[in-house]
Amino acid sequence: MLRRRLNRLLGGDERRVDSRTIYVGHRSCSANEVFIPPKFCDNRIVSSKYTVWNFLPKNLFEQFRRIANFYFLIIFLVQVIVDTPTSPVTSGLPLFFVITVTAIKQGYEDWLRHKADNEVNKYQVTVLEGDRRIQKESEKIKVGDVVEVKEDETFPCDLILLKSSRDDDTCFVTTASLDGESNHKTHYTVPDTENDLESLNATIECEQPQPDLYKFVGRMHIYRNDQEPAVRSLGPENLLLKGATLKNTQKICGVAVYTGMETKMALNYQGKSQKRSAVEKSINAFLLVYLSILVSKALVCTTLKYVWQSKPGQDEPWYNEKTQREKDTNLYLKMFTDFLSFMVLFNFIIPVSMYVTVEMQKFLGSFFITWDKDFFDPEIKEGALVNTSDLNEELGQVEYVFTDKTGTLTQNNMEFIECCIDGFQYKYRDASSELDGFCVTDGPVSKLQQKAGREKEELFLRALCLCHTVQVKEPTGQGQDQGDGLTDQLDGVGMDGEVLHSPLEQRGFIASSPDEVALVKGAMRYGFTFLGLESKTMKILNWNNDIEMYELLHVLNFDPVRRRMSVIVRSKSGDTLLFCKGADSSIFPRVRQEEVERIRVHVERNATEGYRTLCVAYKSLSEEEYTQADAGLREARLALQDREEKLMAVYNQVETGMSLIGATAVEDRLQDEAAETMEALQGAGIKVWVLTGDKMETAKSTCYACRLFQRNTELLELTVRTLEDGGRRREERLHELLVEYHKKAVQDAPPVKAGVTRSWSSTSQDYGFIIDGATLSMVLNPSSESNSSRYKNLFLQICQNCTSVLCCRMAPLQKAQIVKMVKNSKGSPITLSIGDGANDVSMILEAHVGIGIKGKEGRQAVRNSDYAIPKLKHLKKLLLAHGHLYYVRIAHLVQYFFYKNLCFILPQFLYQFFCGYSQQPLYDAAYLTMYNICFTSMPILAYSLLEQHICIEVLLDNATLYREIAKNAMLRWGPFLYWTLLGLFHGLLFFFGVRYLFSNPALQDNGQVFGNWSYGTIVFTVLVFTVTLKLALDTRHWTWINHFVIWGSLAFYVFFSFFWGGIIWPFLRQQRLYFVFANMLSSVSAWLVIILLILLSLLPEILLVVFRKPRGPHARQIAAVTPLSYKHLKERE
Repeated sequence: MLRRRLNRLLGGDERRVDSRTIYVGHRSCSANEVFIPPKFCDNRIVSSKYTVWNFLPKNLFEQFRRIANFYFLIIFLVQVIVDTPTSPVTSGLPLFFVITVTAIKQGYEDWLRHKADNEVNKYQVTVLEGDRRIQKESEKIKVGDVVEVKEDETFPCDLILLKSSRDDDTCFVTTASLDGESNHKTHYTVPDTENDLESLNATIECEQPQPDLYKFVGRMHIYRNDQEPAVRSLGPENLLLKGATLKNTQKICGVAVYTGMETKMALNYQGKSQKRSAVEKSINAFLLVYLSILVSKALVCTTLKYVWQSKPGQDEPWYNEKTQREKDTNLYLKMFTDFLSFMVLFNFIIPVSMYVTVEMQKFLGSFFITWDKDFFDPEIKEGALVNTSDLNEELGQVEYVFTDKTGTLTQNNMEFIECCIDGFQYKYRDASSELDGFCVTDGPVSKLQQKAGREKEELFLRALCLCHTVQVKEPTGQGQDQGDGLTDQLDGVGMDGEVLHSPLEQRGFIASSPDEVALVKGAMRYGFTFLGLESKTMKILNWNNDIEMYELLHVLNFDPVRRRMSVIVRSKSGDTLLFCKGADSSIFPRVRQEEVERIRVHVERNATEGYRTLCVAYKSLSEEEYTQADAGLREARLALQDREEKLMAVYNQVETGMSLIGATAVEDRLQDEAAETMEALQGAGIKVWVLTGDKMETAKSTCYACRLFQRNTELLELTVRTLEDGGRRREERLHELLVEYHKKAVQDAPPVKAGVTRSWSSTSQDYGFIIDGATLSMVLNPSSESNSSRYKNLFLQICQNCTSVLCCRMAPLQKAQIVKMVKNSKGSPITLSIGDGANDVSMILEAHVGIGIKGKEGRQAVRNSDYAIPKLKHLKKLLLAHGHLYYVRIAHLVQYFFYKNLCFILPQFLYQFFCGYSQQPLYDAAYLTMYNICFTSMPILAYSLLEQHICIEVLLDNATLYREIAKNAMLRWGPFLYWTLLGLFHGLLFFFGVRYLFSNPALQDNGQVFGNWSYGTIVFTVLVFTVTLKLALDTRHWTWINHFVIWGSLAFYVFFSFFWGGIIWPFLRQQRLYFVFANMLSSVSAWLVIILLILLSLLPEILLVVFRKPRGPHARQIAAVTPLSYKHLKERE
C-alpha cells in the first residue's frame, strides 16, 4: 500500500490509477505471452492502532500531547535536574501511575482489536487452484484467486460472482454489517462463463478501489481458442462484498478483485470518532486558572524571599554561612532556580490524577448503560451498546435532537393499506366480501361505488407483481420455513377467502426493501400471486388461477436520485412492456398530464393520513423503441468511465411518455411510545428536528402523530410548492417568505425564557417549520454569494424559535449539512443525531453525540454511532436519567478535585511566610505522593459512579429537571468560584487553626514541644478527614461501596501513618515522620484541635442542609442550580 501511495504521489504507475487488470485464476490469456502477475495488497485486515514494537513510543507520544501530562513531565525533570525541596518521586510516581493506567486501558482496547483482526485473518477459506480445492487462511488470498463460499459464510474479500449452485445463476446475500440493510439482495453471475472454471481463461478490467458500496464498474474479457474475446459488463450486481453473508444458496465461486485494506468494507471503516465533550473543555479552562494561581504563588514567594534576604543579616546568618560556590552563583540564575523550586513545591495544585479518575469514571460508568435492563429488547435479544465512553456526560447537555423518520420514529414494518386504480379507491377489508377480492370504498364523489375497468385492474396488479426485485423463498425440509427471521411470510389468502395451497402458503418473500414485499403481498390479497423468477422468466398466478409468464429483459434499478425503478418484460404474445413505480414527484412529470389529477387527490390524501405512497405507470414499447433502449443499456453497462451518468441518461430516455395506472398506500407504523418520548424530550427543553427523505405530507402526519406538531401549532412552510405560489422568481419568493416568517416567529414573538421550548400557556403561539431538500439547497447555496450568510441566518433564527422543525426530501449529505449548521451556530449548542440506516451515518458522525438504532435496516448506523439502543423509546431514559446523572456526577468530580487540591496546597503556601521562604515542605514526601493516589481518590470515584441526587423515577416523570443542568450549568464560573472560595476558606482554617494551637508551647505531658513535622501532620490529618467527610455530606445515594471506600480511605490513612512512622525504613536517608503520628495523637490538645477544625470546616455545609427548608409540593424533587452551590440539586430526602 505504501508503495502504491508513493507511486501515485511521484506520478509513477499512471495506468493503475484509473483501472486494474486481474487474471482470473492467475492464468495468462495468451500462451505466447509471459505471465507476470501484477502486485496487489494481501488480504490482511488491520484495524488495530499499535504493534508490539511501536506501542511504547507511539502511546507515550500520544499521552504526552496532553497538556497536564506534559506539564508534570517537565516538573519531574526540573526535580531531577534542579536542587528542589521535594523528591522527584513525589511528582514522578503519580505521573507514572496515570501514564501506566491509561496505557494499560488503551493497550487492552487495541489487543481486542488485534484479536478481532486475527479471527478474520486466520479464518479458513477454500481456494480453487486448477482442479484442486485448497484450504487457506483468509489473509493469504491474493487478487485473482478463485474462492468458494458456502451458505451462511461471509465473503472473505470482494469477489466477482462466476458460478452459483442455483439454477437461475443468482445468489442471495445479506449486507447488514455493511450498509445496514438486513433484507436479501440478489446478485448475478457473469453471463456466458463456463461452468467448468478450470478451463476459464479471462481477464477482468475494473476501477481502482473506492469506498462507495453501491458502485462498481468493470468488464470481463473471455478468451476462447483464438476467437475474438467476448466482453461482458460488470456492475454492482456481480460484486459480492467482503463482510456480506451468503443466504439460500448452497455455494458460489468468485474471483477476488479487491483484498484486505482495499475492500469496500475496509475503505468504509471509520475508527472511533474523536469527539470531545464540553466537560473536557471546561476542565482545560479551569486548569489554566489554577496554572496562573500556581505561577503567581511562585512569583510572590520568589519576590518576597529576595526582599526578605535584602535586609542586613537575613541573607547570611551566622549559623548558615554560604559556601564559595553559592557566593559565585549568578543572582538571576539563582532567582530562576528558586522560582522553579517554588513551582515544584506548589505543583500539586494541578491535579494530575484527575485525568485518570475521569477516564476510569467514563469507562466504568458506560457499563451502567450496557447493564440497564430497561434497554433490553426481547425481540432482538439485545440491549444498549456503548461505542464511545468519552461522551457519557454529553447525554445530559443535549439541546437539539435530529431524528430520522423511517425506522426511527416508525417501525419500518410495511403493511399494504389501499390502492387507487384509474382514480378509484380500492380498500382491502375482507377478501370474501366481493368475488374478485376488491372492496370499493369512498372514491371520488361523482364515481361513488364505481370501479375502474377490469382491464385496468389487471394491468395495475400485473405491474405490482412484475415491477420489483423480490425473490420467492422455497419452503425447506418438511415444509417448515427455517429462515433467519429476515424473510416475510405470505398471508396465504386466496381470491375468495379460502387458504391457498400449502406450498404457496409456506413460501416466503426475499426483498431488498420492506416496501416491495408489502406491495407484492397487496397484489396477492387481490388475487394476483407472484410465483417467482426462474431463468429470466417471471411467473404470475392470476385471479382465474392461470399462470402467466413474462420474460424479464431489463431491470432499471431504483436509486435515490431518480426515486423510481422500472422493469422491461415481454409477454407470451410478444408485447414488450415497461412497468415503472416510484415517488409521485418523479412519476408525474413523465406521464400524460390529464391522468395526473385523478390520482393526485388520492396520493395527497393518503400522504396526509401518514401512508407511504408510490405511483405506478406503464408503457408499451414498439420493437424499434425496445431495440434502441436495449442497445443503449448494453453500451452504457460496458462503459468503464461515467457508467452511472450514461445509464441515467438511457433510463430517463426510456421512462417517458408513460401512462399512469394508479397509486398504492403502505403504512409504516409508529414505534412504541414514540409520541411519549418526543413529548418528554420537548418537556426537557430539547428541540426536535425530523430529517427524512420521505414526502412532506407523510412526514407531516408522522409529526402530528408523534405530537411534535400540536393541533394549535402554526406551520411555516418553505417548500417548492410555496415558492411557486407567488408566480415570481423562486429566489425572490424565498427571500420574501424568509423575511415574513422571521417577522412572525422571531420579531413578533414574546421573549422566551432560556431553555424553555414549548409554551405551556395558551397565550403565545407555537410554530412548526417545514422545509424540503430543494429549498434547503437554495438557502445554503443561493445564486448570489451576498445572500448566502443572510439566508442562512434568517433560516436559523426562524428554526430556533420553532418548537419543531421538519426537513423532508433530504439527501443523506443534506442531513449532515443541517446538523453542522446548527452545531456551529451561536452558542455552539450540543446536538444529537439518531437514526437506523446507512443514510443516517453522515448526520450521526457530524453531531456531538450519535445514536444508532438496532432496527431493520441493519448495523451501519450502529457501527458508526457513539451509543446504540434497540428502540427509540429508550432515548428518553438515556438522556433524562443516565445523561442527567452522568453530567451531575462528573461535574461534581471535576469541581471537587480542584477544591481538594487547593485545600492541600494553600497551607504549604502560607507556611512559606513563616519559614523565611526557604522552600521548606509542610508535609512529608510520602503524604505529598499518596494524597491524590490513595487517600482521597477512591471516595470521589465511587461517588462519580453511583450517586443519584434525584432518583431515576422522578427524573423520568419530571422532564423539566433536565433543563436545570442545561448549557453546562454546573461547570460555569459561578459554581467554580464557589468551590474555589470553599477551598480557600478550608485552607486558611486548617493552617491558622493549627497555628493557634501551636501558640501554646507545651503541648505534651512531658513539656516537650512539637516540631514542624508534627505541625504539618496535624494540618494534613484535618485536611484528609475534612475533604472526605465533605464528600460524605454531599452523597445522597448511599450504597455499601460508598461506605466501604469513604470509611476505608480514612482508616487506611490512619493505618498508613502509624505504619510509615513506626518502622525504620533502610532505604530512606532521613526519616522525618519517625513516631511523629503516634506522638501527636498522645496529646489531648491535638485531638481537640483536629476534631474542632473538622467540625468548623463542615459547619456551614451542615447548617445549610439543616435550615434550608424545601418550598412548594415538589421542592424536594426539583433541582435548582445556583451559582453558590449546586448541592441544591440534591434535595431528595
